[in-house]
Amino acid sequence: MGVEQGQSSGRSRRRMCSRGWRAGGLAGWRAGGLADWRAAHPRATLQEIERTLDERLAVLRARLLEDLALARKHADVQALPAEERPACPACGGRVEARGAKTRRLTTTYERQITLTRSYAVCPACGTGLFPPG
Repeated sequence: MGVEQGQSSGRSRRRMCSRGWRAGGLAGWRAGGLADWRAAHPRATLQEIERTLDERLAVLRARLLEDLALARKHADVQALPAEERPACPACGGRVEARGAKTRRLTTTYERQITLTRSYAVCPACGTGLFPPG
């Protein structure tokens, strides 16, 4: 049976808890942050409210994007058996792990995220990549 909309699997729920999403994360962000801001700005225009909401959502979006990018099957190439390792996009050979590397990326809404993931190299052609999930 699949996971219904609005629910998450046990593994996803544990991962989110480990990052603090449940314990004051989303609820605390929503109730505390915006409610406090709104109380401090009772005469804010709709445009000001929208701009503040967008700024806060961009931060949340970046955190979720980072979590989702790291929560995937090929996150740790070293831990995968050779036959389950991703194929090289250039030649189709199986890649080999070359340790972890960190990448800093900018999201659509100009937020920085940091991803530390397995880096892999194809022994046949030398192509290096961060395996997709």
